[in-house]
Amino acid sequence: MSEKNEKNSGKAIQFATPDPSAFNWDDTGRGNIYSAAEREQMAAMYDTTMTSPTSNEIISGTVVGITDRDVVLNIGFKSDGMVPLSEFRDTPDLKLGDEVEVLIISREDKNGQLVLSRKSAKLLGAWEKIIQAHNDDLIIQGRVKSRTKGGLVVDYEGIETFLPGSQIDVKQVRDYDQYVGRMMEFKVVKINHALRNAVVSHKILIESDLEAQKLDIISKLERGQVLEGTIKNMTDFGVFIDLGGVDGLLHITDISWGRISHPSDVLKLDDKVQVVVLDFDDKKSRISLGMKQLQAHPWDSMTSGLNVGDKVKGKIVTVADYGAFLEIAPGVEGLIHVSEMSWSQHLRNPSDFHKPGDEVEAVILGIDREERKMSLGTKQLTPDPWINIIERFPVGSRHTGTVRNLTNYGLFVELGEGVDGLAHVSDLSWTKKINHPSEFIKKDEKIEVVVLEIDTENRRLSLGHKQLEENPWDTFETIFMENSLHQGTVTAVEDKGCIIQLPYGVEAFCPKKQSQMEDNKNLKAEDIVDFMVIEFSKENRRIVVSHTRTWKDKKDAEKVAESKNTEETLKKLSTKSKKESAEKSTLGELDVLADLKEQILASEQKAQKEAMKKLDEKTKKDEE
Repeated sequence: MSEKNEKNSGKAIQFATPDPSAFNWDDTGRGNIYSAAEREQMAAMYDTTMTSPTSNEIISGTVVGITDRDVVLNIGFKSDGMVPLSEFRDTPDLKLGDEVEVLIISREDKNGQLVLSRKSAKLLGAWEKIIQAHNDDLIIQGRVKSRTKGGLVVDYEGIETFLPGSQIDVKQVRDYDQYVGRMMEFKVVKINHALRNAVVSHKILIESDLEAQKLDIISKLERGQVLEGTIKNMTDFGVFIDLGGVDGLLHITDISWGRISHPSDVLKLDDKVQVVVLDFDDKKSRISLGMKQLQAHPWDSMTSGLNVGDKVKGKIVTVADYGAFLEIAPGVEGLIHVSEMSWSQHLRNPSDFHKPGDEVEAVILGIDREERKMSLGTKQLTPDPWINIIERFPVGSRHTGTVRNLTNYGLFVELGEGVDGLAHVSDLSWTKKINHPSEFIKKDEKIEVVVLEIDTENRRLSLGHKQLEENPWDTFETIFMENSLHQGTVTAVEDKGCIIQLPYGVEAFCPKKQSQMEDNKNLKAEDIVDFMVIEFSKENRRIVVSHTRTWKDKKDAEKVAESKNTEETLKKLSTKSKKESAEKSTLGELDVLADLKEQILASEQKAQKEAMKKLDEKTKKDEE
């Protein structure tokens, strides 16, 4: 502190206070050194050197200092701004005097310093460029940063954009990793302003380049034209081939003369192949291609030396309901019909004989070179079982076979490979009435039969099962005679009558009108009663019985016997009366007795005749 100040330190210093309204701020005490024009020029210079920036504004600054942590920038403000050195890692050659763009984060922080950010300025500027590129359809360049689900992440000046997998290339891309780290050109196809993200496409640039090539190819397209293309996609029904901007379909049937199950059996993705144009529509937007047509058809050379009766070998490629296809060479196939797989007349499913991939030998049955068709057979490799059928299965011989099929009229029995016979339903049992063979036996069961007849021309055998035993009806004829009585069991009740089980396992039929019992009720199932045979037919193996006759005939006989007893009583009475009359009676009494006798006899005779007449009528009705 000066001596003057030390002297006055204990006293208050008084200053004269001028009038503010009369104070001249421009008076420096040295007089005016600037003219009015010079002062205006000075003010203008001051306005250009001093700025008044606002927050969130991008502004250009000059590097005036570099430290180990920050970069000092002069943006023309009253103070310099500080930017972290880490935001300049992409510019290792940064030096004093370089111009850089920064974003004003804040004009003054808590320390009174200007806060700037180069990173934020770059991001904001990049976003504005993306918006402009989208609006003006401009091309931008970015680096593929990484792969993600469904596509790639592209870095454009610090902003991450999304490149969908379908927008990478015109052809299907299977390996996304090959693009990571590459610089590529894109177009912005979609923007989300709220989330500040964008979708880009590289495919759209390729398509625009290929459009000119596409128009050139389409204009020159002709049927039969051979082109080179690249397989870009593969499906179950064929492959799509890129012909240089135009896609064509190579159907699976036009890939090879041989049969293939999937295009991948002979082709691979990205393969370059030669194809021929088979067809296209008027607008040439759908192009059908062929590859096998570039080679001669194998039928033209392969089958020249083949003839009917020759044996061939091959592989089963397809099994259908009606047969199997045998490939004897690529593109040369023959059909083995199911009827030519076995000598058996009982046809089975072709898959029972052959399966895809089986190596099979067959005999050529027919060739149509014009239609390129061949008929084959495998049963011809074994002898025809019908050649010596009479020696193997003579009439009357007994055999055991397998039931292969059941029909309404009988069952088919397989006696050996290729030898089937029919056993008619009437030849299954001597005693039982069989409506359907399923009541007698089941399919695939074994049965013993007798050969009844052979038809070699039509390859038919007539078989019988009941003929294994003697005809029991020769014996039944002596047992079940007409009017004979037998006990039977009602096994079934039908609309027209009842089925009766008689002794020895014989079935009989009781008509409905003959099934009435003595109490006027009809027979029911499981009733065991007596029956009278009213009809026997050995030829038709038919027995008709009656239960009603068993008790009605008995009653009628009792009436006749009663009538005879009454007549004898009257005769005795008449004789006695005559004797008494001769001794005691007068002539008048004898006359009265004689009249009474005649009346009684006439009445009894009339009743007897009526009873016999009714019995005869009943018998006739029963016989009918």
